[in-house]
Amino acid sequence: MKLVNKTIWITGASSGIGQSLAERLLALGNTVVLSARRREALERLAQGHGGKAIVCPLDVTDKESVLAASRQIQAEVGKLDIAILNAGTCEYIDSQQFDADCFEDLIAVNTIGFARCVEVALPLLRKRPGAQLVGVSSSAVHIPLPRAEAYGASKAAVTYLMESLRVDLFREGIHVSVVYPGFVETPLTDRNDFAMPMRVSVDVSTRHIIEGIRKRKKRIDYPLLFSLLTRLFGSLPIGLRNRLSQKLVRPYPGDPAKLSAETRIAS
Repeated sequence: MKLVNKTIWITGASSGIGQSLAERLLALGNTVVLSARRREALERLAQGHGGKAIVCPLDVTDKESVLAASRQIQAEVGKLDIAILNAGTCEYIDSQQFDADCFEDLIAVNTIGFARCVEVALPLLRKRPGAQLVGVSSSAVHIPLPRAEAYGASKAAVTYLMESLRVDLFREGIHVSVVYPGFVETPLTDRNDFAMPMRVSVDVSTRHIIEGIRKRKKRIDYPLLFSLLTRLFGSLPIGLRNRLSQKLVRPYPGDPAKLSAETRIAS
């Protein structure tokens, strides 16, 4: 599939992977609806692209904000060839001071917010034969990682949601792709306090995702070696897997700090 003259919606478009995808897809001549919380960042991104870049701010945790965005997208483009649901964030758990609020925050953005965007996207995708729904999950869903209980759970829910949608949407001709990134150089991962093996640039990430969309892959995994290793790790017997995972555990580095609006992947 040629990614030219398509109408594409990207959430989380104000920074990181979403911003890079938007820049590349606009450069290819597509019409791109740009969504995130920060209007000013979206307007900077849209500069120089005329009517090809449509600024559509939303907060995925706010139902009314998502409904308003839905109305705007309906009015300005009316239909979608591709929806790339990328908005998300990450926080880590301190098991010594287990805080369910962290789960609530991440589920609100990464899972419920994701589902709200699916609700907006599907009626618009149904108007285009062969449309494509793309959701960004994480390689973290393959293995139990220390302190990643909330993040991993929220992304595992995204994976299950998308895999189930693939079954339900098959007869409608809507193709479903799930993205499983490893570590990517973004403002979000810049705050991590641990080693990130095989971390790739956002440009490399963008190339993998666009190639996966172009080839209509069901799974878009990268970097490939990292993905293969995490999937292999996840297939090990549970006792061995737990013993290996426990070697990664170390004390939590101080009080958990909430990520600021400027450094979270914009939701």
